Amino acid sequence: MRIATFNVDNLDLPPRSEISLDDRISILRPQLKRLRADILCLQEINGQHLAAGGPRTLLALDKLLEGTIYQSYARAVSASSPGGGVADVHNLVTLSRWPILNFQSIRNTLVPLLSYRPLTSIPPAAEPLKIAFERPILVADIEAASGRVVTVINVHYRAPIAAPVPGQKENASVWRSVSGWAEGYAIAAWKRTAQALETRLVIDGLLETDASRFIIVAGDFNAEDHETPLKILIGAEEDTGNGRLAERTLVVLDRSISEDRRFSVLHHGRAQMLDHILASWQSLAHFRGIEAHNETLADELVSFTRVRKEPGSPHAPIVAEFDVP
Repeated sequence: MRIATFNVDNLDLPPRSEISLDDRISILRPQLKRLRADILCLQEINGQHLAAGGPRTLLALDKLLEGTIYQSYARAVSASSPGGGVADVHNLVTLSRWPILNFQSIRNTLVPLLSYRPLTSIPPAAEPLKIAFERPILVADIEAASGRVVTVINVHYRAPIAAPVPGQKENASVWRSVSGWAEGYAIAAWKRTAQALETRLVIDGLLETDASRFIIVAGDFNAEDHETPLKILIGAEEDTGNGRLAERTLVVLDRSISEDRRFSVLHHGRAQMLDHILASWQSLAHFRGIEAHNETLADELVSFTRVRKEPGSPHAPIVAEFDVP
C-alpha cells in the first residue's frame, strides 16, 4: 500500500489562474503518476462553477487526473461548511483505489473558535473577534483490499504568514507597524497550533475506541517536526512524561529519509520539511519506506521573482509504502 501527499498549489482554471491548466498538467501529471499511490492526499484544490450554474465542482482536478490511475479512484472532499459543498479555494481531496467507507470534515468542531480582542487594531476593537480556521481537516475511513480499515487524516494547516489585524495594513503586503505585524503573526501561529490540537483530539478519540487502529496523518503542516504543531501531534513520551502513553504517540515517517534528502520546500536557500506523513504506533509494523520526490524543487522565492507563471508546485510530493496489500 502506497500513501502519498502533495500540495499542488492552487490548482484552478483561468481567469482566476493566470497559468493555463494544460501547462500545469504537463508538469504535475508526471509527478502524480510517479507516486503510484493507492491513497493520495491532495491540498489546495480550488473549486469552479459550471457554466450552467449550480454548486462548485472540481473541474480542474478532473482534468488533471484524466488518463491516470486516479481518474477512477474513490474520492473524499472537504466541505466549505457543515453540510456545505466544495469551497472556492484550498479544498482537501483524498483519493483511494479502495472503497471509502465514510468521511467527514472537521473544522472548529472539537476546538471552538478562538475569541480574541486585538491589541493593535485601528480603531481600537470594541469587542473580541471570533477567529476560525481557514480549512478543515478531512478524515476518511478506507477499506484496503485485505479488509483492513485505514483511517487517513488529510491536513493543511495555516501558513506562518501574519493574519490581518483591522486597520494595520497599508496594502496586502505592507504593515503599518511592527506591533501590528507581530500580533497578526501571533494569531496565525495560534490558528496553526489549534488546528494541530483539534487533529490530536480526533486521533485520541479514534484510539479510545480501538487502540490498534491504523491511522495515517498526511499533508502540508506548514511546520517542521521540532515545531509546536508537530510536537502536539506526536505526543512524545519525553513530553508527556508517561511511558504508558507510548502507544498513543505518532511516528514521523519522514525522519527515516536521509538528512540530505529530507525536505519538501526550498525557501530563501533553506531546505525545510513542511509536508509530512505520520503514522500511529501500531501501523509502524507495516511501514517499509518513504520517499521525498524533491529533485526538481526550485527555491520558491527565486521562482516567484524570476519565473514567469510558474506551472509547478513549490512543494514536493511525499509517498510512504506499507506491506498492507
